[in-house]
Amino acid sequence: GKGDRDFLERVFHKLMLNFTWWVNRKDVEGRNIFQGGFLGLDNIGIFDRNAKLPNGGYINQADGTAWMAMYTLNLMRIALELALTDHVYEDIASKFFEHFLYIAEAMTNIGGLGIGLWDEEDEFYYDVLHLPGGERIPLRLRSLVGLIPLFAVEVLDSAALQKLPRFNARTQWFLEHRPHLARLVSRWHDANGDRHLLSLLRGHRMKRLLNRMLDEVAFLSDFGVRSLSRFYEAHPYVFERGGNRFEVGYVPGDSTTATFGGNSNWRGPVWMPVNFLIIESLQRFHSYYGEDFTVECPVGSGKMLHLGEVAAELAHRLCKIFLRGEDGQRPVFGASPIEQKDPHFRDKILFYEYFHGDTGHGLGASHQTGWTALVACLLQFYLKSGVAQTPAAAPITEPAVAGG
Repeated sequence: GKGDRDFLERVFHKLMLNFTWWVNRKDVEGRNIFQGGFLGLDNIGIFDRNAKLPNGGYINQADGTAWMAMYTLNLMRIALELALTDHVYEDIASKFFEHFLYIAEAMTNIGGLGIGLWDEEDEFYYDVLHLPGGERIPLRLRSLVGLIPLFAVEVLDSAALQKLPRFNARTQWFLEHRPHLARLVSRWHDANGDRHLLSLLRGHRMKRLLNRMLDEVAFLSDFGVRSLSRFYEAHPYVFERGGNRFEVGYVPGDSTTATFGGNSNWRGPVWMPVNFLIIESLQRFHSYYGEDFTVECPVGSGKMLHLGEVAAELAHRLCKIFLRGEDGQRPVFGASPIEQKDPHFRDKILFYEYFHGDTGHGLGASHQTGWTALVACLLQFYLKSGVAQTPAAAPITEPAVAGG
């Protein structure tokens, strides 16, 4: 297709308004750590995000904060694209570059108290409960909350940066005068010196996080990445405070509670949009690190894959939800004899809202075509190249062409 710069510019200004609203309304302490309730993944956590906490206080959200970090990089990327034909946007791109660095710093050291959202012992990101007396308690529940920081990644091309002197000068100033910030999130030169990485995760930490995500005992199912570690099926997570007891168990299918389910469930099932973003992020990391950066996938298999291959493996597992297996059955239809065998229905694919974490059976709204239809992109790129590439992973190189 053709690029549409006019549309990109129009939507960019609306997105900036939306971004500013989140920053002004959901950063309680003004320290770039977000507590936006449903800014994150619905009721995936321990507490009902619609209600006040039983002991007062608020939650510093790993998913909400990482989502805002991703948002800053998305807006920076759009500004850089627009700046290729209108250099006024270079200053705006610099603003989002700097904001990203400050969010990354806050995630590492909340309020300068030496407490971060990354747990070095568990090798995972957690929400942190902030109580009225100032006490901060990590909520050590391993869910998609701790994987969302993977999404905040961008790779910049040196050739493109040379066309953006003001932005380039500003980034160089930060590298020289705020090196403690730059080191948190960037590798400014790859092996060839022509690509620059911005990410919440440096290589060693990302490998440790992926070691959790690619473990079939935990997150990795035959049909994608689960929303909650399967570990909690036999070992529910329990949090007790002030006479209150909260318990979270692995529930791969329909929710067993209305408060944390109703028409959805984030405590075990596979969700297509989040899996798609994981794949997209892995592809971006791969475009920087290349084939020498490998991880074990699945964990315990002894099989080492580069991140592009990991992305392809995840895409393949997601596609399997809709494809007939050796038994002639499509996992998406579960045990429904009409949908599995009737010639009038067996090829009429429904795009369910989410999928059983162990069987791939479609659950929730059966007409959730918008985000679940992303599987079409995965099928297209997986079958075309054998690697689950996504259009969004392409580097910024040339100005967008105006089109209808």
